[in-house]
Amino acid sequence: MQVPRYWREQSERYKLVGSKCNNCGLRVFPRRSLCPDCRHESQGQMEEVRFEGTGELVTWTRVHEALSDRELETPYLMGIVELDEGPRVTAQIVDLDPEEVEIGMELESRFRKLGEASESGVVHYGYKFGPVVSD
Repeated sequence: MQVPRYWREQSERYKLVGSKCNNCGLRVFPRRSLCPDCRHESQGQMEEVRFEGTGELVTWTRVHEALSDRELETPYLMGIVELDEGPRVTAQIVDLDPEEVEIGMELESRFRKLGEASESGVVHYGYKFGPVVSD
């Protein structure tokens, strides 16, 4: 499989796809083949689900020291978002000044560039979260 195709088929990254346990109802992200609560009782009971991508900010931090290939992006915000369906997701928080960020604020997922493999030129995309935009 070609590298770009491999990344395009990562549904967790592009579509916020997780799992629901049909034994206990727990929803998890990313996908799992066994429920972390039911364990072996969930064998064959896990269903793939796509999350809406909206949720509430649980906690956040401002990152000043980045990985070696991300120095130019600092500072940036990282947070934990509890999706409306239950799972918690760690993601970069975008389109907000740090002074605007509040725990409990409603956020929605955004499809954005995550990085680039400089040797091959492959661009990696995925989800980040930003403020809910009114229609």
